[in-house]
Amino acid sequence: MAIPADISTPEGAAALASAVQERFPSLDVLVNNAGATWGAPLQEFPPSGWDKVLNTNVEGVFHLTVALLDALRAAASADDPARVINIGSIDGLRTPSVENYSYSASKAAVHMLTRHLAKRLAAEHITVNAIAPGPFPSKMMSVLDDPEWRARIEAEVPLGRVGRPDDVVGLTLLIASRAGAYLTGTVIPLDGGITGCG
Repeated sequence: MAIPADISTPEGAAALASAVQERFPSLDVLVNNAGATWGAPLQEFPPSGWDKVLNTNVEGVFHLTVALLDALRAAASADDPARVINIGSIDGLRTPSVENYSYSASKAAVHMLTRHLAKRLAAEHITVNAIAPGPFPSKMMSVLDDPEWRARIEAEVPLGRVGRPDDVVGLTLLIASRAGAYLTGTVIPLDGGITGCG
């Protein structure tokens, strides 16, 4: 079931949270996966490229998580915490080669926000972790549709390939399962070794 929403504004995040809580008064897992990007040369980078990206990628995560705290608290227990999983990026862990200034800054902010929320919510049995994906096929990575660009990107990945949907599903399930119940405040790179082996 899809609930369309614009979480780049506090009002949009509140409206989505309200719609979710009507259907699910108790929420075991929240995955904050909405995202936007912008690329432009340094001296031409527009204010709108900052506002759109920061509002969606950082404020959206914050406002939606806060708006859904009651539902997360209703599901949380010491033995089985509620989970918040934020989607960051390896561009928030390392300096990107492309001119996506607001995107990399926003994802670094998501990683710190993850740690800050984890510290604040641990006593309420709500864990907060982030996944920092590397190259995965997506609208933001449409360059992978070009075989030459795909080969170039795969050559930079120690495991020699871009990520697949089951890679991110597997890590998400681990964090959301009993195996992830004692994990909080972490940012886990999911990038085929780009950040760990570089």
